[in-house]
Amino acid sequence: MMRLAFVLALGFAFFAGASARAEETFPVDEEGFVRNWLLLAPIPLDDGQTGADGIDKEFIKDEGKLTPKEGEKVKVGAKELTWKKIKAADYYYDINDLLGDRFENVCSYAVCYIVADADMKVTLQMSSNDEGKTYLNGKEVAKNTEGRTIDKDQTAAKDQTLNKGVNVIVHKVVNESNNWQGGLRFTDAAGKPVKNIKVQLSK
Repeated sequence: MMRLAFVLALGFAFFAGASARAEETFPVDEEGFVRNWLLLAPIPLDDGQTGADGIDKEFIKDEGKLTPKEGEKVKVGAKELTWKKIKAADYYYDINDLLGDRFENVCSYAVCYIVADADMKVTLQMSSNDEGKTYLNGKEVAKNTEGRTIDKDQTAAKDQTLNKGVNVIVHKVVNESNNWQGGLRFTDAAGKPVKNIKVQLSK
């Protein structure tokens, strides 16, 4: 009996540990928009740098290959910033609201990990206020180089592939003035939201 109790206790400890290590996942919303992200901000633009210049500057080396986790610290220029979990209140995340201040002439990076049950062809729909750039699995797939007010599905990257398993999204947004916002979802060939995916905040 004691041996059986020991085996059962060992099994329970193993499964409890495995459960603790399991990645937390989040659904996309009813329209397919990603609401959960890791955010790194604010990163000041260089003196005299335009938003169009800023969106093409790598403030972090190999920015398209970022794979951060919550709490990780990064040195950007003279500043040390920390990756923080955020949840968007709408289809877009409002960076000024999340930071509790108003920032202009700045850049941000947002990262999430999209989990797909199978390979699937999708259109990546990127939104930004102002300039934006999005990487999927290390490849630049969408870019806007002009100031704009955010709206749904502003920049479409058609015929993209979400691989079975974990896919990495890096969404970079530059704010020149006023509002500072970013958003993203995937749609299928018929333009309908892709909702059979999950979001993780660690790889």
